[in-house]
Amino acid sequence: MNHQIIGDRNTTLSNEDLDALRENLHEQRLFRQDQLRQIAGAATPRTDALLARRAASQFEVRLKLAASARMVLADVEAALTRMDQGRYGACHLCRKPIARERLMIVPQARYCARCQQVREAGR
Repeated sequence: MNHQIIGDRNTTLSNEDLDALRENLHEQRLFRQDQLRQIAGAATPRTDALLARRAASQFEVRLKLAASARMVLADVEAALTRMDQGRYGACHLCRKPIARERLMIVPQARYCARCQQVREAGR
């Protein structure tokens, strides 16, 4: 497991922190997998034109929800892999530690707050 010994309490992750983060990620994984199963099972046949239009718009919403759930699930899986490989908690761009507080809020975060802002500004 990754032990960030930086001397800064804001970036150091204890074993308890890592255990809590891993549990959170596992819960998120289960939630997203269940969400995808529910979305896939939500399709129902419609017959009249109004219901058909409504079904089409609901189908589009389900597609977007499923895409979002798959994206978050992939991020969660990647974070769990980084944990297993001892690379969890390091920013993918600057390689500096991601703040503990950020990871507690967004455990699948790939970037520190600064690099995340730079990425979002570049969009």
